[in-house]
Amino acid sequence: MRRIEAAQISTVVKELCLKANYYLRDDLLQALDDAMSVEVSETGKEILRQLIENAKVAREEAIPICQDTGFVTVFVEAGQEVSIVGGSLIDLIEQGVRAGYKDGYLRPSVVADPSFSRKNTRDNTPPLVYTSIVHGDGLRVIVMPKGGGSENVSQLKMLSLAGGLTGLKEFVLKVVKEAGANACPPMVVGLGIGGTFDSVGLIAKKALLRDINTRNTNPELAQLEEELLAEINRLGIGPGGLGGKVTAFSVCIETFPTHMACLPAAVNLSCHALRSAEAIL
Repeated sequence: MRRIEAAQISTVVKELCLKANYYLRDDLLQALDDAMSVEVSETGKEILRQLIENAKVAREEAIPICQDTGFVTVFVEAGQEVSIVGGSLIDLIEQGVRAGYKDGYLRPSVVADPSFSRKNTRDNTPPLVYTSIVHGDGLRVIVMPKGGGSENVSQLKMLSLAGGLTGLKEFVLKVVKEAGANACPPMVVGLGIGGTFDSVGLIAKKALLRDINTRNTNPELAQLEEELLAEINRLGIGPGGLGGKVTAFSVCIETFPTHMACLPAAVNLSCHALRSAEAIL
């Protein structure tokens, strides 16, 4: 049994909170550069130039990519041969988030009571933590801070089986159209299909963790990703919602088996500042 000290976990979570907010992922940086050669709108190109410069400044000066430093979701894959010494996993993750947002001067955005007082917790806790037990003696931690703008325009629907693939495509395009400029495009579209009502949104969010330059390993899903991306970019929403060819960088689909009477689907949109960072202990 491998032992991991508590301090290691809280420290790495803190570092990942800072890294995710300061340094735009390499796949997104590449997508911004690639978009410059595709976009035909001069306004769109200017917006892309500003986004590239913004990411450069954030990286060089270690400041947030966006003023909305997000609600933190943490994914943990814990090896079954791992023992955490000196504290509980959830408490340690919360300590790391608290330290990262305080020491990094990141904006706290979490309100404790969503219905009435909506009082800010002032340290961006609690995070939402998902854990899974895997083989081995490692501990993989992924931190994903996600802003409220793109989250607000994400949607979930229990689709009719009668609509089939056409109905699924129509749902995705409807979500993107309704989101428009509010999703801060160019966007990344995470599409979850299957599972249950409570799990399909999580499937969609996990899809956003994938390198946006990769396609699903299932050839049919890979083709669907390409078809949806092409149709989304034909909508003409463009960078910043001001028109153009580059509305989305990628469509990432993940699925899970479902009940024969069900077809759950969730679209989790992300702005160009799709932030995540990971470490393995």
